[in-house]
Amino acid sequence: MFFRKRDSEPEPVPQKSPDDSQLELIRKNLEESKLPQHAIDAAQRELKKLEQSEPGLAEYSLGLNYIDLITALPWNESSVCDLELQRARKILDARHSGLAHVKQRILEFLAAKTLRDAVQQTILIVDDEDIARVNMEHILTKDGYACKCAKNGIEALQILESEEIDLIVSDLKMDKMDGLELLHEVNRTYQEIPVIMVTGFATVDSAVKALKNGAAHYLGKPVNLSELRKIVAEELGQKQVSSIGKGPILCFTGPPGTGKTSVGRAIAEALQMKFIRVSFAGLKDEAELRGHRRTYVGAMPGRIITEIKRAGVNNPVFMLDELDKIGQDFRGDPASVMLEVLDPEQNVHFMDHYLDIPFDLSRIMFIATANDLSKLPGPLLDRIEIIEFSGYTDLEKIDIAKRFIIPRQLKASGLGSDQVEFSREAVEKLVVDYTRESGLRNLEREVANICRKLALQKVDTESGQFDNQVESDTITRLLGPRRYLRNGMDRDPKIGITTGLVWSATGGEIISVETAAMKGTGQLTLTGSLGEVLQESAKAALSLIRSRAQEFNIDDQLFAERDIHIHFPAGAVSKDGPSAGITIFAALLSLMTGKKARPDVAMTGEMSLSGRVLPVSGIREKLLAAQRAGLSCVILPAENSEEYQSLPEDVTKGMEVFLIHNVDELIARVLMES
Repeated sequence: MFFRKRDSEPEPVPQKSPDDSQLELIRKNLEESKLPQHAIDAAQRELKKLEQSEPGLAEYSLGLNYIDLITALPWNESSVCDLELQRARKILDARHSGLAHVKQRILEFLAAKTLRDAVQQTILIVDDEDIARVNMEHILTKDGYACKCAKNGIEALQILESEEIDLIVSDLKMDKMDGLELLHEVNRTYQEIPVIMVTGFATVDSAVKALKNGAAHYLGKPVNLSELRKIVAEELGQKQVSSIGKGPILCFTGPPGTGKTSVGRAIAEALQMKFIRVSFAGLKDEAELRGHRRTYVGAMPGRIITEIKRAGVNNPVFMLDELDKIGQDFRGDPASVMLEVLDPEQNVHFMDHYLDIPFDLSRIMFIATANDLSKLPGPLLDRIEIIEFSGYTDLEKIDIAKRFIIPRQLKASGLGSDQVEFSREAVEKLVVDYTRESGLRNLEREVANICRKLALQKVDTESGQFDNQVESDTITRLLGPRRYLRNGMDRDPKIGITTGLVWSATGGEIISVETAAMKGTGQLTLTGSLGEVLQESAKAALSLIRSRAQEFNIDDQLFAERDIHIHFPAGAVSKDGPSAGITIFAALLSLMTGKKARPDVAMTGEMSLSGRVLPVSGIREKLLAAQRAGLSCVILPAENSEEYQSLPEDVTKGMEVFLIHNVDELIARVLMES
């Protein structure tokens, strides 16, 4: 039996799986991308792991997500900042009424950046060939750059020690110190200066070596001068873009509702930059900011890297909102992360735990907001520049309501400005009788309430009523009786009760200090949830009165036979701070002498044991609180006279202000003769 020999069949060509094709596409995209070398290296390391892993494993998808994050981050994508001050001024004025000192400070901040960006940039040319050095100097000088020249790396380092250099163009092969040695020294000491390497011995290996050692670009000789000009313009333009984020970190502080967040948004609009806002209220886990390490299940990058990825540029305006409300527990201290984020010396190499490679945050313009600076750590305060947002006066509130709040709320309720009109008397009644705050949130809430009631009137045809002209009596009919009495301080004067002015995170406030004496053994009782500073102020005030008892016509025996109780009402609210000393002194003196204290006089100031009145902070906020309460007289420390005199007239409208040096001047103005 014969069998026919079959022709040998060709072996089947193995088909590539979709996963292999995906990895090849990722590798190709990485090779064509313009990512920093350390980012490309990290992505390629992860890609090698994926090639050796089964696609069905959970680690496979995690690796793909990690590479996607690296390639999606805007390592080199920057928005062009336009620092036109006139437009910035118009935007700030159009978005916000009042806040004159805040706008002025922001415009100064932007003006300084504008001038800094206009300063001529300096290039250091390092080459041992005279002709090459002269040609590069000639062409770059024509482009408007200042040029310094050196023959080798040693001369270049001497120039770097004495001159401000923005960019270095260096030959690779030179005597005494070559380009790679110079590059190493520059990366070690002057990391912010980009270096462009040029050489007549251009090879792939030398190019790779130079780029891996930190060179920004690599060019062969003879140098294409047009290409050199283009690369220099790109590098220095990128450096100019990054300078917008450098400088002081602004921190807006003040009572709620005074426009801190919206001013930050207006700055981004004025600069034509992307705006990012992250709220830190209640943030307790450090990993929310810095990310989780990829070894954990469900790991993800932190909020900072995530928001930058979402913005798509590496130089946005980044608002850290409610920075004072950061929590702290066993999961770490998020405030410590801010030390790295806000420090210009550290944020160049910010490390997110998930990303695990440095990301440059120095191009970002950070703006923080806080209500109470005392809750921020000292090292963090040292890295920020404070801009105080004070409360609004009644006139400013009325103007803001007419220009911004009422049109916005009418539109939100489906009504138009041509359908409903608020009289000035109606707006003034809203401000005076229905709100008592430093900011504008309650005012906007009440305006929205009125607009919704007007919308109901218009839709409800059965009522047959529509108040298209809102007057003061309309306000009463729609909102009910007034909630605050500005002239509510007309109560009878009493012994041992005085009125003080304090500052809190919500602005200036009025407090009462109440005292009482009873039979006992000379003990002092303090109530009202008082902090250590207030307790010490009370003890100092009592000691001063006891030391001058004869002068005040007080029987010495009274201190031994009576217990004294000092109480601050609203005991559930914690109180502390060096501003109630003279208020406690006046209340105790009124109690000891039996003289009634005037209820229409409010005071603020700390006192020494000798009776000298010491300066305090928050004068504007305290005067606004006195104005809102309808007080006719305010007593301030004489050492605050400059701050008081710089205030606008509408802050002190309707009040008489006295500046005192010691407590003796206080007595005649507060205590009434029997």
